[in-house]
Amino acid sequence: MRYFVSLTTNVGIRISNFRTAITFYRQTRLKSKWLAFLPVAFAAGLLLVQPCIAAPGQWEFTGSLNTARSQHTATLLLDGKVLVAGGVNNGALASAELYDPANGTWSFTGSLNAARYLHTATLLSDGRVFVAGGYNTAFGGALASAEIYDPTTGTWAATADLTDARFGHTATLLSTGKVLVAGGGAERLVGATEVYDPATGTWSFADPFHRAFHTATLLLDGKVLVAGGKIPEHWLKSVRLYDPATDMWGPTGDLNKARDHHTATLLSDGKVLVAGGFKYPGYENASSELYDPATGTWTNTHRLHNRRDLHTATLLANGTVLVAGGADRTGIIASAERYDEALDNWQLTGSLNNARYYHTAILLPNGKVLVAGGYGPGTVLSSAELYDP
Repeated sequence: MRYFVSLTTNVGIRISNFRTAITFYRQTRLKSKWLAFLPVAFAAGLLLVQPCIAAPGQWEFTGSLNTARSQHTATLLLDGKVLVAGGVNNGALASAELYDPANGTWSFTGSLNAARYLHTATLLSDGRVFVAGGYNTAFGGALASAEIYDPTTGTWAATADLTDARFGHTATLLSTGKVLVAGGGAERLVGATEVYDPATGTWSFADPFHRAFHTATLLLDGKVLVAGGKIPEHWLKSVRLYDPATDMWGPTGDLNKARDHHTATLLSDGKVLVAGGFKYPGYENASSELYDPATGTWTNTHRLHNRRDLHTATLLANGTVLVAGGADRTGIIASAERYDEALDNWQLTGSLNNARYYHTAILLPNGKVLVAGGYGPGTVLSSAELYDP
């Protein structure tokens, strides 16, 4: 039996069976029937650990977030610090924090104007961070609001709203410096594709597009590859290419397996690795596929060691891809593995100290990977860990 979380209150989360869920767009996954949220102070205190030095191929704790959170965003800033914004823990969060790799600590910075989770955060060409959409029951559910963080002042400023409120969407920085926001939903699928221009603070429309919980990857030629996702009652294997020159979506080869809540990673040779995900009826995927832009086709690769969705995937400095955490039908996953394209092989590496999903992962300038927050067994996590390749 597959369960979903119905996002209908900001106090807790109620599980509903897939067949009786009120609406897909108020659903996100949980691996057990009930999750008791612990108070933030208790969770943070329980998981607070002093930073240490990670051994090669292993995870070590670093400083904990000040506020435990899940379904947040994490963005690497131009100065090497990491901005974590929003998320959920007994309701949507407005707080934001900065991680300093030099001392392994987190500090609060300016709060979002609107608390939100399941939003997107995009680093703009000028170093500011653009946040759009998301979810907050206190504001009626899906959000249309957008705001920009200025690292020089540590503050957020509202900008023009999306035409359509949405979550479960993607936001991709184009080579033009504009941001493509595609898909997602509220009470229904959102059809409008919107393009934000930071220079003018305005939105324009592009070719319509329908799906949610897909991936979007900027290719080396400037086009955007959107893969998989979901429409009500159907998981997708269809793939589309967005061309900024025409503002139109075009077809390309389909995935071999339909999926949502997967990851897509641009490799150094321009190919795209898709890994894991979920499809109903059935369970999490262990399959992975490579997209070749030169041919527009997908090729199956070796399977992951663990079925998983809601995981993270990070391209490492040596060109391999690190997949960490996630969940499957048995529970929350701590394992991690690396894909080597030259060998077409996945190899297990050190496991996370805290099993987690709906966390974030960021490649730091020193080559290490920072994982923060997420859902752990029975709690929302404040812990953060560093992986040393």
